[in-house]
Amino acid sequence: MAFHLACQMYEPVTISDRLFLELRRAILTGELPAGKKISEPELSAGYGVSRGSLREAISKLENCNLVTRKPNIGARVVTFSVEQLLEIYQIREAMEGMAARLAARNMSDHEIQHLRMLLERHKKAIDDPGITNKADLERDADLDFHFCIIQGCSNERLLRMLCQDLYDLVRFYRYRLNPGFSPTAMQEHELLVQALERRDGEMAELLMRHHVRASRDRAKVRLQEMTPEELGLTG
Repeated sequence: MAFHLACQMYEPVTISDRLFLELRRAILTGELPAGKKISEPELSAGYGVSRGSLREAISKLENCNLVTRKPNIGARVVTFSVEQLLEIYQIREAMEGMAARLAARNMSDHEIQHLRMLLERHKKAIDDPGITNKADLERDADLDFHFCIIQGCSNERLLRMLCQDLYDLVRFYRYRLNPGFSPTAMQEHELLVQALERRDGEMAELLMRHHVRASRDRAKVRLQEMTPEELGLTG
């Protein structure tokens, strides 16, 4: 199950559900640029939906922190913020470390086997020269891996906090940074799986914290390489 659907935790049922997923994809991929003002007449005409359905979809995007709304200004796509990005990594380090510790105790053997399968599939895909969209594949595979551990912690509140409040923003930034997936990160995933297989919660937490910190450091390097125009910090 792909992370962006798994974390959504429901299939689209209403028009506003479908529109929410379409607008969410457009924001995450940059089709709707960071900071863009949301025009209700333009979007309702473009998607062929009522203003009421559009407003429901925008409210859901607000709940995912992908849209901000200010009085007398209206709704805008969230802007790229280096400070917010680094804050997200700080939160992830603490919360995902806790999730890994709980997952070592609460994941079933089947769930750990599934995590191992995801890891092996990811390794094979990286080595497959026939795959052209490696950046998208690596990004989704990495988030799938993290989601399985978060889900396996069996703490519904922690799951909601990470998936509903945080991980759409994680995807928002990762699409723009596009840092790639390093061989070191794959080794870190391997060590995490081994700790979970041993049911070593303390080691799993330490490894997850280290993994997220290392990811933050790679993001910092990528930020230094990018221009303000590439980051969407101008205009």
